[in-house]
Order: sequence, then structure tokens, then C-alpha cells
Amino acid sequence: MSASNFNIWSFQGKMKTLHLSWVAFFITFFVWFNHAPLLSLIAESLSLTPAQIKTLLILNVALTIPARIIIGVVTDLYGPRKTYSLLLILCSIPCFMFALGNSFEQLALARFLLGFIGAGFVIGIRLVSEWFPANQLGLAEGIYGGWGNFGSAAGAISLPILALAFGGDDGWRWAVGLTGLISFIYGIIFYRTVRDTPQGATYFKPKSAKAMEVTSVGDFFLLLVMKLPLFGALALLNWKLSPAGVSLISTEFSMLVYVILAALFVYEVIAAYQVNKSVFKEKVEPIHQYSFKQVAVLNVLYFATFGSELAVVSMLPLFFSETFGLDVIYAGLLASSYAFMNLLSRPLGGWISDKYGRKTTLIILTTGLSLGYGVMALIDGNWPLFLAVAAAMSCSFFVQAGEGAVFAAVPLIKRRLTGQIAGMTGAYGNVGAVCYLTVLSFVSYSTFFAVIAISAFIGLLMLYFMQEPKGEMAEILPDGSVELIKVS
Repeated sequence: MSASNFNIWSFQGKMKTLHLSWVAFFITFFVWFNHAPLLSLIAESLSLTPAQIKTLLILNVALTIPARIIIGVVTDLYGPRKTYSLLLILCSIPCFMFALGNSFEQLALARFLLGFIGAGFVIGIRLVSEWFPANQLGLAEGIYGGWGNFGSAAGAISLPILALAFGGDDGWRWAVGLTGLISFIYGIIFYRTVRDTPQGATYFKPKSAKAMEVTSVGDFFLLLVMKLPLFGALALLNWKLSPAGVSLISTEFSMLVYVILAALFVYEVIAAYQVNKSVFKEKVEPIHQYSFKQVAVLNVLYFATFGSELAVVSMLPLFFSETFGLDVIYAGLLASSYAFMNLLSRPLGGWISDKYGRKTTLIILTTGLSLGYGVMALIDGNWPLFLAVAAAMSCSFFVQAGEGAVFAAVPLIKRRLTGQIAGMTGAYGNVGAVCYLTVLSFVSYSTFFAVIAISAFIGLLMLYFMQEPKGEMAEILPDGSVELIKVS
């Protein structure tokens, strides 16, 4: 996988930015999923029930839904350097809180807050897009996402070993706390070593931080429709935590949350209208138009790809342990094979997308994703263990290559909105995770995998509406002139 002036071994210019970015993303995933391979030890240490363990899994991905939207806006306004650094430093705090927790309630609060670190991915998407041309962008974003995503696999491999090395009932606490310390230190390093853009380049900012810009009346209403699942997932989480679910919050508090979510949705509608009311009065010049339909399709695809990855990474150690009767370390090592594929599959998905087209690549990979989860739905204790692991790794290839292909297209829609678009698409991944993990709390592992396979097939049908990015997109420079940025 080589391209002109793309030397993966270089640590100068754009390659330096790429390497520093994927390491930052790696650390966010290392911290975000530092609990997954340790769940058995944590449950034994604090006498947690299976229902409480599954609740922690859901809480871990919940806050990332609004966080990715917020971080996308902040990134577009203030730049990736400041945003990523601050995120890494601040999120070390709930990591330390989790390491020191002595009750389910304390662990639940810390895991909920730690969901914010999952928004780090959005920042790097904008940063990498500033440094790489369109014909290298898929590969660069794939390396950023794939190598960074490997943080969860690294945690699955190393954290149980670290916990046992520290020893005793508190071994898991030291392992988790160490990940928080790494996050804090790297936040400082990132701030001191990264630039938002190459020397002399313009960093384009959105016209408003209140809502995403659209360029037609139809796109305005589609934007509102696509906001609904984001609020729906939060409402689903609220229901899960209420007395109707695991009774972590009271009925009164649950009703208050529903009211707040409804009020926030109304606010979002009003803000979207205020930012985009001009499209109801006059048409946007063709050179400045973009199709929000592109964003909607990519949202659905990321729901199925990254949403399933988050859910499967969270539950796979338990799946292997319970299905094949394995101990915690061995199950964690086998489960890491799923995330291990990120090292090559996500960059490969981006590279294929650069070479053969965004839409064609997504059609092929989404088909494989749906079939792969269909196969995983058939796994039971009678399967040879090596065959089950092979099935998980094969499915993982299509999942993560699909993620690479999705974010090979995201930065080619509208440069100044890249953070916001990446934030919404990324949030849909978390919506998928919440939905899938909620399904898992009610059904068998087999049904869980089958549900993912069906949702991926729906994403495949949605690709009919996607258009291949072509030509150039226009951005307005500070002096009022127009800069054309190639997208093909």
C-alpha cells in the first residue's frame, strides 16, 4: 500500500502528523475499553451481578453519542491540536475514578463519563484531512483509524497480564489507573508537537457552531430526521437504567431525563433553522452546495460497522469464555483477534477506496460484513475453537475495512464541516453500539449476531442513494476568494 510521497516509515511533515494522531487515538481506545478484558476480575472483586456488568458495557458507549457531536463542533472551531490535547488530559480523571471505585454506582458514573474519550476519533479525522490530498486520504484515514482502534486489542492483551502482575484484589485497579496516567502524559506531548495545518495552509471554520449547515430545503428536513436516532438511543439508555431496566435511576429521574431530551431536540430543531433559514429564501450557488444525503448514508453504514465493533469488542471476551469454558486471560487473548484485524483491514479499506472508488468499495465490504455476522450467529460450543476464532477474524476484516471506507468518504463532503460530519457519523456508530448491546441484554449471542447481520444488509440497500465524490469542493478564504479542493 504505497502512494506517491507516502512513506509510512517517515516521521516528517504530514507523516509525523499521521503518526502522532494515530497514537493519540490508540490511547483513547486503550483507556475507553480498559475495563472489557478485566470484567471478570472486577465482578469478582466487587461482587457485581451479570446485569450490572452488561449495564457498565452500555454506559461505556452512551455519552460518546453527544460527545462526538460536541467534539466535532469544537474541533472545527478551535482546531484538532487544542481539542485532542484537552480531551486526553481531562478524560484521565474519570479513568482514575473507575480505578478507585468501590461500588457499582461509582463504577457506573466513571464509565459513563469515560464515554467522552471515545469522541477523540473525530478530532483526528479532521486533522488528517488537513494534511493529505484526496488520492491519499483513504489510506491515511485508514491508518489513523485502524492503528488507533488497535488500542482496544492492546488492552485486551496487556491489561489482564498487568492486573495479575500487580496481584491481589486490586490488581485490576493498578492496570486501569496506568492507562489514565498514559492519557494525561500524552495529552501534554500532543499539544507540544502537533500543528493543525501545514505551514501556510488555511484552516476553514464553519459559519456557526449552533448547528450543521445544509444547502437545500430537502437536506434541512433530512438533517432533522437523522437527529432522531441520536436522541432515540439516549432515550433507550435512559429506559435501560430506569426501574423498567436495571433500576439504577428512579422513575422520577427517568421521566425528567425524557423531558430534557425532548426539550433538547426542540432546541436542536430551532438552532438548525436559525443557521439554515436562508435556504428557504434563496438557492445556494451550485459551487457551494453539498448533498446531506451523502452524510445520511454514511451514518447508517457506520451504525452497522463501528456500532457492531464497539458492541462485539465489549462482549467477545465473555462470549469466548462462556461458549468454550475458557479462563479470563485466554478468552481475552482470543477476543483481541477481532480488534487485531484493525492493523491492516481499516487501512486496506481506505486504500481500496482511494484506488477503486468510495461507493463500489462500500458495496463489497458491506456485503461481506452482513455475511460474516451471519456466520458468527451459527457459532456454538460444538465448533472447533480455531474455526470460531477464524470466523471472528474474517468478519472483523469486513467490519473494519468498511469503517476505513466510510471515513475515506467523510472528509470529501465539505471541508469546513468535516468535524461536524465526522461527529455525526461517528455518533451513529455509538448509537449502533447502544442498540446492539441493549439487544444483547435480552437475547442469546446467536440472535445478537443475527441482528447485526440484518442491520448491515439494510445499510447495503441504503448505498443505492450514495453518490461517488467527484470533482472539487469549494471553500471561501478569509479574503473572500474561493479555494477549490479536489475530492477525486
